[in-house]
Parts: sequence; structure tokens; C-alpha cells
Amino acid sequence: MQGARDRVVWLAALAAVVLRAPSLLWPLRPDEAGFIMVARSWEAQPDSLYGRYWVDRPPQVISLMGLTDQVGGPYLHRAVGALLCALLVITAAAAARELARWHGLAEDSEIRRVSRWTAVVTAALVGNAEIDAVAVKGELLGIPLVMWACWLVLRAVRRRSWLSAFVAGMLGALALGMKQNLVGGLVFGAVLLVGAAVTGRIGWRLFAVLAAAATAGGAVPVVATVAGALASGVRLHTLWYTVVAFRADASAVIAAQDSSGATSRVGVLVAVFVGTGMAALLVWFAVRLPWLLRHLPVPTLAITAMLAFDTLGVALSGSYWTPYLFVPIPTLVMAMACVLVRDQEVMHLRTVTRATRVLISLAVVSTVLSLAGWLGTWAEGRVPVERRTGEAIAAASPPGSSLLVYGGRADIQFYSGQGSPYPHLWSLPMRTLDPELDDLQAVLTGADPPTWFVEAARLDAWSELGTRPVERSLLRKYEFVVTACDRYRIFRLNSVDPVRVDVDCDSPARGWFASR
Repeated sequence: MQGARDRVVWLAALAAVVLRAPSLLWPLRPDEAGFIMVARSWEAQPDSLYGRYWVDRPPQVISLMGLTDQVGGPYLHRAVGALLCALLVITAAAAARELARWHGLAEDSEIRRVSRWTAVVTAALVGNAEIDAVAVKGELLGIPLVMWACWLVLRAVRRRSWLSAFVAGMLGALALGMKQNLVGGLVFGAVLLVGAAVTGRIGWRLFAVLAAAATAGGAVPVVATVAGALASGVRLHTLWYTVVAFRADASAVIAAQDSSGATSRVGVLVAVFVGTGMAALLVWFAVRLPWLLRHLPVPTLAITAMLAFDTLGVALSGSYWTPYLFVPIPTLVMAMACVLVRDQEVMHLRTVTRATRVLISLAVVSTVLSLAGWLGTWAEGRVPVERRTGEAIAAASPPGSSLLVYGGRADIQFYSGQGSPYPHLWSLPMRTLDPELDDLQAVLTGADPPTWFVEAARLDAWSELGTRPVERSLLRKYEFVVTACDRYRIFRLNSVDPVRVDVDCDSPARGWFASR
């Protein structure tokens, strides 16, 4: 990566790491805690990819979370995420240089200007605390792979390198192993290779070589996943349903049940999209689109295709969580790189246009303000209620206790230090795979019911199906203990021994990884 030797690019990469500082100051979020619990208890079975717990994520992201947990504990993945943000910035600068060369920019100063501004906007977008400055999940782990794939396929065309195409395909497919909707690298590569052949930039014979290499590279993670599942005794149908087909059933459940939460999150998602400057950058790309289609048609079409798939993925998710906005970052970065190339070409500008500079600067300002706002709120005192609740339950529990959290708060489960006899640590799989709560009722009435039951959501939050039997079981077999910080109702199995759960609702998170 020639652009990686640029001091400005390195400073932008360092800034991307620094902007992840909030991840040092807050406990694990629900998805992080759940992924680590799944990895720790992973025991594949023919009808269950992960065994004890069920999650609709590919094995790659669970394996990565498990590996970092084993090497350095449950927070090491956050350090890995920060380093991957730096890699994203460096790779974005390298991809911008390739785009500049694709268009024919020859002066080093012009190419360097494109890569530097691209690095700056990348750091600003990926580090904006409005999206998520704390948790490191599949989206953040996967987008550097998407960007790397985009850079390598551009490099493959310029250098006629089958090896670059092979690695690009492999990384593009591996990004899907972090989150299933991270298809941008594959889409960009496919459109770029076809477009390069159609426009005569490469011959059809070379196209066949590069396309075959990219396809072979993309097959590597897929074949490895299938082989690993078969070796573990997992049926292919089980693997397919967990990683792919489940989403269709989940989408139907989301559409059929109460959608007020998802509807409210749409407004938040749009507000964050505007507040981070992403919307303005997209509009500016659209304004420049006519020129780009005339003078940089193939990369522009590839980026437009990426944008269409990114938008479709967010729209079809049905949940609209703000971390989904990590997904279009590689696309917007590539779009801005094209705009920056355009700025160098038109009238041989020795700088970028004022509008481009202003929009990128506004994205930087938004990132700085979002970080200041997050740190300011944290300094005033934010109480990690979920961690405190889990720790209080742990302190009040005899050895061998178990906990069932209803409603999807795996962080409470994690910090309690107790396992769950119920396989669903997330609400959506529960609502999809146990819609009438028959499995939940069986756990509560079985021979070994959980010692503790926590309502992280009302029993009828999504549907009244199956709630009456669960309510009767709670009334008959459990005693209400306390409502933790006015949020979570805690129940314990009936016992002659008095029990007291003291949840600290006043002490804010402080110190390294909020350890105190």
C-alpha cells in the first residue's frame, strides 16, 4: 500500500484508533456478551450449529470473538476493532490511489491529495460516536475486509494480477462471515471486472483469468465453513438455515408483530445518517454523478451497485439499529474518492473544490462533537445498569445457580456468570423459533428450572401468544425479588431462605473497560 507511507494517512489511521476510546470506558454490550457466551459454550450438534445457544451469525465472527476471548479476555476484540479501523483508513487511501491511477492522474501531488482526503473522511465516518463508539460487532469487523477487497480488485486490473483478484475474492467473501449483508466487496469486484472487459481496459481472456481467480478466492471461506460444519457433525440444512434462511422467517415475524420499536429506530437511523455527514456526502456524489459516469464510468457503476445493495440490506433488516450505518462506509468512501479524482481533473485543480472540503470538514466536526458529547455524558456519570444487575445476581447466588433473561439482554446474563437453560439469548430468534413460548414454558416447568428469571422486556412485549402459561409458572414457582434500577424485574425460585439482591444503581462506569 503505497498510500500507507503518507504521514497524513498514518495520522488519520491513528485518529481512527483514538476515536474508539469510548470502548475502553463501557462494559460489554448485549451482542458482544452473547457472541462470547456462544463461543465459550460452542459444541456443534447435527441440528444445532453452536449447541447450547442459538444465534443467526456465521461461524467466522463467533470464532473470532472466541479467539480474542481466549487470547486476551472478553475485551480484546475491542482492541482488534480499533486496529481494524486503522487498517480501514490505510486501505481506503490505497484504494483512492488506485482510482486516481485508473482515471489517469499522473502527478504524485494529485494522487497524494486524493488519498489523503479519502483517509480523513474514512477516519471521520468510522469514528463517529453517533453510530457506535463502544461495541465491536460484525459490521465493524467486516468493513475493513470490504475495503481491502475493493482496493485489491482495482490493483488486480491495473497489474493484471490473478493473485490480487484471488485475495480480493477471498476477503470479499470473508466479510460475509462477519455479517451476512456485507456484500459490497463482491459486488464492487464483479461490476468492476465486467465493466473493465466491456470498455476494453482488459481483454476478455484476462477477464476470464481474473474472474476465475476471484471466484476461487471467494470459494475458500465458503468451502472452509461447509467443511468445518460437516466435520463437526452439523447438517448442511442446519448451517444454511442458521446463516441464511433464518432471516426470511425473522423478517416475517418482524412484519407481523408490534413494530413500534423498529419504526422509532428508523427516525434515529435517518437522523444519525444526516448528523454524521453521510447524507451530505451521498448527495454530493449524486451531484457529481453525471461527470463521473462520463469520465470514470466503470468504478462509478461499481460504487452505485454497492450503494444499492447496502441500502437494500438495511431496508430488509427490519430492525434499523444504528450500527447498520457502518455497512455503507466503504461505499461512501469510494464514492468520495471518485469525487476527489474529479476535483483533480476538472480544470487541473491543485486542490479539492471548496464544497468537497467543506463537506469532509463537516464530517470531521461531527465526529469530534459526537466524541465530546459521549465523553461528556460519561463523565457526568452513566450507570451500567445491565452489568450491575448481573453482578448483583451473581453476588446473591449459591454455587450451581442458573439464570434466564427474557427479552434479549445477554450482557446481564454474561455478568451474572451463570449459564442459561434457554437457548435464546436474543429476542428475535426467540420470537421466530419459539413464537408461542412453548420451549420457554418447558424450561420453567422442567426438572431443573433456572434459579433466577429476569424480565428484560414485558412478557407480552411482542405478542400475547404463550404468555399466560409463563405468567402462571412465575406466580407458582417464583417469588418477585426486586426491580433493578426501575428497569428489570428479578424473580427467584421459591425458597424458604430469604434472598436479597442489592443492585448498585448509583455508581457510574469508571476506569479501564469500566472495571470498577
